[in-house]
Amino acid sequence: MLHVYKDFHPVPGGIEGHIRDLAVRLRRLGVDASVLVTSPDRHTRREVLFGVPVTKAGRLGQLASTPISPALCLELWRTEADVYHLHFPYPLGEAAYLLRPRGRLVITYHSDIVRQRNLLRFYRPLLGRLLRRADAILVTSPQYLESSPFLRPVAAKCRVVPLGIDLSRFDAFDPDRVAAWRAKLGSPLVLFVGRFRYYKGLDYLLGALRLVPGVRLGLVGDGPAGPRLRRLVAEFGLESRVTFLGVLPDGELPALYRAADVYVLPATERSEAFGISLLEAMAAGLPVVTTELGTGTSYVNRHRETGLIVPPRDPEALAAALAELLADPERRRAMGSAGRKRVEAEFTLDRMVGEVLRVYRGVLQNDGRF
Repeated sequence: MLHVYKDFHPVPGGIEGHIRDLAVRLRRLGVDASVLVTSPDRHTRREVLFGVPVTKAGRLGQLASTPISPALCLELWRTEADVYHLHFPYPLGEAAYLLRPRGRLVITYHSDIVRQRNLLRFYRPLLGRLLRRADAILVTSPQYLESSPFLRPVAAKCRVVPLGIDLSRFDAFDPDRVAAWRAKLGSPLVLFVGRFRYYKGLDYLLGALRLVPGVRLGLVGDGPAGPRLRRLVAEFGLESRVTFLGVLPDGELPALYRAADVYVLPATERSEAFGISLLEAMAAGLPVVTTELGTGTSYVNRHRETGLIVPPRDPEALAAALAELLADPERRRAMGSAGRKRVEAEFTLDRMVGEVLRVYRGVLQNDGRF
């Protein structure tokens, strides 16, 4: 099984972490899973990371968030695999496969192409061909399958396989680290974890913070929107209430989640297709606040059960949701407990890997029963 994408963990990102977790668990189950991605520079490297063989093909540069790597095309054409598992969107990898199709093709459709409309104008015919060529298409939520104009024509070959996490990471945590985070960040504490990208809606979260006095905000991560966010914090006079924590090791997150009172993912675009960080926060027993995008965020978070869902780009609605939850500790505990149970039932790594294996077996048997 060859997984193809543009980057791999420890490059931060939900898809990068998902591919790592999936490949690691598949290999533990005896599946010969490997990964093909691009290198951060022009040099091609072959490494074993987390027990997984990873080829990082040299890249020449980047265009519209897409690494340009002829070397990846060559590596893909040289590799023989029973199943090629493409993680969409990465147009170069998908085009490379279509130029020399082989083996069975499984696609995890993580997100529509949203921002790069000029790219989509040229890529759309290729995308249609790719989806028709696929033996199976994995979609991370029913909402995304129903709302994507690209998936509806090929719905018969789609299977909903939600992303999953390793719950054991959130069962063991150091109470002293929880107390240390609370002392450092203050309370009540709202938390965000992820890449600082345009579609995360963090500028709206800062706008909401102005409307709920005394609330603290911890921002974990980094990314292209970072400089703008720092300017907004200064412009809004929030320096004493917002802490930029940078990119933290995975091992630090369970205690940090437990130090918070509410987790927020204020995304504004369909590029936020699922939200792995929501699963992590819910696994740690946090209530969550999300926005209605017609994507998997409203599949993971159930309104008034595991958290609250508000309209996107609406600081007032976001502020009202935060105020509502922060004023009611008992309700927060009930929602956090419901969220934990939901992750246990629907979003474990074991469940996800089992579903992916069933898809692999189905396409290899060529019986359509996946």
